[in-house]
Amino acid sequence: MSKRIEWIPSGVQNSDTIRLIPGAQKLVSTGLAQGKRMTSYKTLQDDIRNMGGNWVDEEVVVDGNLITSRKPDDIPAFNEQLIKALAG
Repeated sequence: MSKRIEWIPSGVQNSDTIRLIPGAQKLVSTGLAQGKRMTSYKTLQDDIRNMGGNWVDEEVVVDGNLITSRKPDDIPAFNEQLIKALAG
């Protein structure tokens, strides 16, 4: 059985670019953020909270199969968590 890992690169520009792609999975816009603990670049925290997500200011957050991070400086921590998730 394969494990499905969800990830979206963070940052304002990436989020705005993804919103313009028809059919792209958008956690906040589709309601998939509802009840999820997650992080992002600080300017997106209101979007996440307004859609029912629990935004926290941490370098990386794991909530089930959802892995989120805030900014490029957090990439090492994000990569570590992604590797752990893929290794099972």
